Amino acid sequence: MTTTQGNLASLSRFVFRAPSWYSSVGFALLIAAVAGVAAFDSRFVFEDAWEGLFYIGIPTVAASVFTPYVDRKLGGQLSRNQASLLALACELITIGVLTVAAVVAVATPLGQEFVVDALLVALASIFALRLFIIMAVSRQRLVVASAAASIQTVSAALLLFIYSGTMRYMEFGGGPVARAFLFRPDEAPQRIAEMQYIDPGKFGLLALICLVYAGCVWLFLTVIDQPWKRSLGVSVLDFVRGFIGHVAEGSRELETFFEDIGEDAIVPVTVLSVRRPEGGEKARFVLPMLHPGPMGDIGGGNLPRRIAEQADGLAFPPHATAGHDFNLVTEREVDTVIDTAETAYQRIEYGPTATESVRVESGEATLTGQGFGDGAFLASTFSPEFADDVEYAVGLSAVAEARTEDLEEVMLADAHNCNNGLEGEDLGHVVPGSQRSFDMIEGAGEVGARLAAATRKPFRCGVAWDETDWEPEEGIGPLGIRVAVFEVDDQQTAYVFVDGNNMVPGLRERIVDAVDAVDRVEVLTTDTHVVNTMEAENQVGDALPESEIAAAIEELVAEAKADLEPVEAGMETENAEVTVFGNDRTEMLASTANAAVSMGAPLAGAIITAALSVSALIFLVARL
Repeated sequence: MTTTQGNLASLSRFVFRAPSWYSSVGFALLIAAVAGVAAFDSRFVFEDAWEGLFYIGIPTVAASVFTPYVDRKLGGQLSRNQASLLALACELITIGVLTVAAVVAVATPLGQEFVVDALLVALASIFALRLFIIMAVSRQRLVVASAAASIQTVSAALLLFIYSGTMRYMEFGGGPVARAFLFRPDEAPQRIAEMQYIDPGKFGLLALICLVYAGCVWLFLTVIDQPWKRSLGVSVLDFVRGFIGHVAEGSRELETFFEDIGEDAIVPVTVLSVRRPEGGEKARFVLPMLHPGPMGDIGGGNLPRRIAEQADGLAFPPHATAGHDFNLVTEREVDTVIDTAETAYQRIEYGPTATESVRVESGEATLTGQGFGDGAFLASTFSPEFADDVEYAVGLSAVAEARTEDLEEVMLADAHNCNNGLEGEDLGHVVPGSQRSFDMIEGAGEVGARLAAATRKPFRCGVAWDETDWEPEEGIGPLGIRVAVFEVDDQQTAYVFVDGNNMVPGLRERIVDAVDAVDRVEVLTTDTHVVNTMEAENQVGDALPESEIAAAIEELVAEAKADLEPVEAGMETENAEVTVFGNDRTEMLASTANAAVSMGAPLAGAIITAALSVSALIFLVARL
């Protein structure tokens, strides 16, 4: 990915999976009890804790329970986990504001009225925060979202109305029943009793401030949304909702957003199948000219695993020469790719011969290739130099250069095995017109010529697979490590596939040096993006000791050698019509998102400052 795309991907570190609703509610009640002990001054500690649970906890519980219900009734999608976490955050904000206000009231002549005003600002602030989140997650209009957003503020204001004796100021009493439920200042704790008989006008001020803050939320979202609508024709809220929903809740709404900005494309899908002469597939290499992204299992993020599940033999899904512009927009598109691969597989004509592998160094590019009948498998790497994705056009040009009269089919894999993460301005993207693109194209041509002229002989193949105990958080996907060893004459070549997204610099060389049981080794990663749900930078070797990775590969190479047996192979290519992100769409999306983030913080700061200033002005005018 480019630097801009890397900056966008790195934002995923700020998103986390929402805890269960009962965990958030339980923690909120614990905080309320502790705050009650600190704030109230009754004869017993447990009574203080109970009062904290009642006066502080009730609005939080009400918001946790009723917010998702109201939101979903109005067409939203806020989950209980998200609603409870949001209610907890708002409770902490309220407690924090009141704590600061109490300290200021004691240290200055502002007195208790300042605490009441601060409470009103806190209640309006949590309304604004909840409104912003609900509009972003549920994609609701401001008026509709206000219904669910106001629950916590209204609940707290209602308790304040009842236990501060505000009803005493009102001309109508509502009768004994109404007064019994709405006038209970005598039952309030001492600290709330100090606030007794709050003027009803204060609640009018609260409503007015909430309106001002709602307007600020609308203004912020409108301004921040304009670049998205101009450049992509979609709303930033669609992206935010889908992104948070995927990472925090596992939803697939992000695919809907990508589908709206996607473009149709035709991509080659090449299949190399290796089988025993008597029948039965032993190994299958499947390479669609697509990028397995953008992240997690969204779009084609889990493409390698889906491919592996369809093969009869042990599947090897190498990374294609394609960048993020060739991400599939939805997981449904993967089915099209798999069907196309199956069509190519059914058309394969097998032959019993292969060539010895060859290795060519062309500038910074190193290409390893081996012929199978009238087809050839090539793997390209720029290691030990840093590199990332190879552009689609560069890959197609290299394949065309490698083809000869004797090589009808070419499967060109990007080994994707050396990168320094997201550091620096140049992340190693191989683009058309660059020196690296010419190195790769010229190297592919030389490999193709040498394989076309090479003698073909009967060959043997052995495979091995270890799912490993490592997790995606450690940089290893569900396919683990897979090894295929081909023996032609007296030469043995091992192709090592690690289900990960690139490798730390130098690891490829250390593995090649460590595996001395065969004549030639190449190490490839699948570029699976299931390892990048929470981190944009999670390469093989970042979290795991390199010695353990090398040792595991050595064992698998030995197992694959022990599995060697005579085989035959064939290769075919079919074109698939799919919807991908599209040319420059990924860069445009990343640039727009990064620009929104860059201007979002200053804009939010300016709007918050303006809102607080207006609040202060409202209180000042109200006292005149």
